[in-house]
Amino acid sequence: MEAAFEICMRHIKLTGREATIVRAIGFTESMLGAEIQDVARMEPDDVTDTLNSLMSAGFVESIPFYEEVQLAEMPVTAFEINPAYLHGLREALYRR
Repeated sequence: MEAAFEICMRHIKLTGREATIVRAIGFTESMLGAEIQDVARMEPDDVTDTLNSLMSAGFVESIPFYEEVQLAEMPVTAFEINPAYLHGLREALYRR
């Protein structure tokens, strides 16, 4: 009798705003919050809230590290995709 093993990956689901921010940041280099805001065409408080939700889920990291970024700090803080979630986030954007 063969044992069957199934690898279960967590499927990432993004809201529209989260997907917009992830697309804006991209998968190669970090990006400043002000640049993310320009590309996403969102209000600063919406960008800050969305970045904080992505950071709390572990999908996005800030440079320097913050557990939560404040509205005043967001434009001058760099953000990047957490490499551990790179594949899952790409799939989540593709499924949209």
